[in-house]
Amino acid sequence: MPGPPPLPPLDPNNLKLAFDLMELSARLHPMRREPGVRKFRSVEEADAHRSNWEREQIRLARSRRDESRNGDPGTRAGTPIP
Repeated sequence: MPGPPPLPPLDPNNLKLAFDLMELSARLHPMRREPGVRKFRSVEEADAHRSNWEREQIRLARSRRDESRNGDPGTRAGTPIP
């Protein structure tokens, strides 16, 4: 199935669509960001910090998913009931 036709360039409605998509993605997978600037002594230290941050975001998303599944009567311990 072909995708939707391209939008006209410089159409003011494109910005609204972009913000709507950003809002949707934030609702589907909220990410916690701390304000401020971080300084690192090396690229390796910055990479390690980002890896830890990404792992924490994944852990939080999984725990939110599991909490919502445990509250749903159609699931048992995160596994759908056939």
